[in-house]
Amino acid sequence: MHHVYATRGTCAKAIEFDLNDGIISNVQFRGGCHGNLQGISKLVEGMKAEDVIARCSGIRCGIKSTSCPDQLTKALAEALGK
Repeated sequence: MHHVYATRGTCAKAIEFDLNDGIISNVQFRGGCHGNLQGISKLVEGMKAEDVIARCSGIRCGIKSTSCPDQLTKALAEALGK
């Protein structure tokens, strides 16, 4: 199923992704640091959402209380209904 998540507190404004049987695919960040976010998108492709949540939850960007990887975990948790 396709999901769109409006981020909060990051340079990226939204995250789009597909989640099928708990497996992540087609992650695209809208805005933000293009190269880094392309890397994150490729790294999580085919991973279980639960594994990405466990690895990336709580990551901060500088003095911000969140980051793009952290926002991705929030998007995945929402998509999983948590």
